[in-house]
Amino acid sequence: MIESAASSTDTEVAVAAALAGADVVRARYRTLHSRIDKGGGDFATDVDVAAEEAVLGVLRAARPGDAVHGEEGGRRGAVGAAREWLVDPLCGTLNYAVGSHLVAVNVALRGGPAAVADPFGGDVFLTDGGSAWTRSGAGHDVPASPTGDSRLVEVNLDPPFPNAPAFRAVGLLAHPGFVEHFRPRVVSTSLALAWVAAGRRAAYVTDGADLAESVHFAAGIALCRAAGCVVTGIDGAPLGAGGRGLVAAADAETHELLMSMVTGGESRESRGCEAGGGGGVRG
Repeated sequence: MIESAASSTDTEVAVAAALAGADVVRARYRTLHSRIDKGGGDFATDVDVAAEEAVLGVLRAARPGDAVHGEEGGRRGAVGAAREWLVDPLCGTLNYAVGSHLVAVNVALRGGPAAVADPFGGDVFLTDGGSAWTRSGAGHDVPASPTGDSRLVEVNLDPPFPNAPAFRAVGLLAHPGFVEHFRPRVVSTSLALAWVAAGRRAAYVTDGADLAESVHFAAGIALCRAAGCVVTGIDGAPLGAGGRGLVAAADAETHELLMSMVTGGESRESRGCEAGGGGGVRG
């Protein structure tokens, strides 16, 4: 918890809020969870709700005049507030529900600082909006240093697929160039993006629409941008209204190579690569 809410920076508030949610996620791990059906196979648990309340408790105390948009509770706070926090209290709910540690808690001030907390790894990935760091459980901050050296690429295989048949993530994985240059991994959205920023992954790719304003993606995108990663849609265009998915790469070379496979595979995909969804983890 923050010592003085009034004097804390927005970055410190984001970190404290993310850690408060992470405490709940960790404490409730492998306890009996009730499920809240969201339709289409998606669901939340009572832990998602409790973690969001813990995050909101910090934000309300530190920034009472700000609005908050939480995944579970929707928009709350002052109507017309100039500032809004985006909160995903448990990214990787399906992972969590089956006993996996690959989850995260996201807190982002729209257009500003953000934090992604790893409840089980102990790290917090944070940005002040200009630079990014990884804070260890011991409290040491290490500047983010993205690199494509690992060749590990996180590819989200979860539906929906709004850009099919022009783009299918499974088609990217089947591309001969992909298996020649990269290896796939699938974790939670937030950890994937945070790991790209921190140099633990080469890239992250997902389908979708405009993801920049999503509670699931805002914190991770902020981290990648502040770390100097290359962040675009799957069509190579800037993120924003009307955007198509997300490619976050550690460097220009990795981004260019992935984009050559994404755009080069469109005609082949549309000619009949009928592949279904896989084991991605929705945030």
